[in-house]
Amino acid sequence: MAAASDLAFDPWDPAFVADPYPAYAELRARGRVIRYEPSDQWLVPHHADVSALLRDRRLGRTYQHRFSHEDFGRTAPPPEQEPFHTLNDHGMLDLEPPDHTRIRRLVSKAFTPRTVERLRPYVHTLADELVASLVAAGGGDLLTDVAEPLPVAVIAEMLGIPEADRAQLRPWSGDICGMYELNPSEETAAKAVRASVEFSDYLRELIAARRKEPGDDLISGLIAAYDEGERLTEQEMISTAVLLLNAGHEATVNATTNGWWALFRNPAQLAALRADHSLVPSAVEELLRYDTPLQLFERWVLDDIEIDGTTIPRGSEIAMLFGSANHDPAVFERPHRLDLTRRDNPHISFSAGIHYCIGAPLARVELAASMTALLVKAPNLTLTEEPERRPNFVMRGLKGLRVEVG
Repeated sequence: MAAASDLAFDPWDPAFVADPYPAYAELRARGRVIRYEPSDQWLVPHHADVSALLRDRRLGRTYQHRFSHEDFGRTAPPPEQEPFHTLNDHGMLDLEPPDHTRIRRLVSKAFTPRTVERLRPYVHTLADELVASLVAAGGGDLLTDVAEPLPVAVIAEMLGIPEADRAQLRPWSGDICGMYELNPSEETAAKAVRASVEFSDYLRELIAARRKEPGDDLISGLIAAYDEGERLTEQEMISTAVLLLNAGHEATVNATTNGWWALFRNPAQLAALRADHSLVPSAVEELLRYDTPLQLFERWVLDDIEIDGTTIPRGSEIAMLFGSANHDPAVFERPHRLDLTRRDNPHISFSAGIHYCIGAPLARVELAASMTALLVKAPNLTLTEEPERRPNFVMRGLKGLRVEVG
C-alpha cells in the first residue's frame, strides 16, 4: 500500500486544480491504490482498476440499502443538511438495486433514443442561434453566451420547465453540486440545502400542474411511467428531475469550455478541425478524455475487496480518479497529447456499469452541435485572455472563456 502524503495530489491547491495530470502520473507510478488521509479515501488512479470497480457490485454509491450508519462505521449527516440528502439520496445516481433498477427502468421509458432524436433539431437550431448572437456581438464569454445556455435550455425543454422559470435552474444546480466536492464547507452545505428546498418546492408545484394537465415532456412522462404496477414516488420524480438537470448540464458546460480551452492551447489540432469538420465526433470524445469534466467518482466498499495485495475493508470509501484513468498510458498512446483523430478511445468520462450516464447520447449531440456551429459561423474564433479555473476539483471547469470573432 502506498501513501499520498508526500505527493503533489492536493485537491485544495489551486496549482494542482489548474493541472492535476502530472500528480496523477505520480499516483499511477506509486501504485494501484493509495490511502489519502485528508479525505479519508482510497485513491484508484489506473484505468483498468477504475473500469473494473465501476462494475463491481461489492461497491455501492450508497450503503443504506444494507447497513445503518452505525453498522457501517459512519456518522449520519447533520440534521440541518436533511433537505439536501433527501433530494440527493432518492436520485438513481445514489441508489443501488433494487431501487436503482426500478427507477432507471422507469426513467428509461421516458428518456428514450427517440426523445434524443426528437430534440436534435431543437439542439442544433438553438446552438446556431446562440453562436450567431456571439458572432453579431463580435465575441464574448463562450461560457455564458453558448456553453451554459444550450444544455440548460435543452434539459429544461425536456423536463417541460417554462422559459420564464429557467433562469433559476443554473444557480440552484451550482449550489447543489458544491456538495460533491471533497470536504465541502459549512457555507457550501448551507447553500446546497437552501437550493434543495427551493428547487424541490418548485418541482413539486410543477408536478402537481402536470398531473392535472399532462404535456409532451419528461415530467409528464415520469408521472405516467410504470412497469408491472410500479411507479415513481413524488420524491423520486423530484430527485430524478434535479439529477437530470445537474448531470445534464454541469458536465456539458464544463466539457465545452474545457474543450475549447484545450483547442486554443493546441493550435495545430484546432486548425485540423477547422479544415475537416468530419472530425467533430472523434474530437468530442477526445476532448472529453483529454480534460475530463468529472475528475473523481466515489464508491462505498460494501464487502472487503483486495487491490494489488491491499485489503480495502468494508466501510471504506474509494475515490476513482477519472481524470487519471483517462490519461493512463497503459490504455492511451501518448495520453498527454491531444489527438482529435484518436480512434481507440475507451475513456470513462460517462462512467460505466449500472451508473453509466443515461444522458450520454444527448450530451454528445449538444457538444457536437455547439462545436459545429462555432466552426461554421466563427471560423476565426480566438481567445482574448487566459481563462481562470474554478476552484472546484471534482467538477472541473472554467470561470469563463473570453473570445472574439475575427
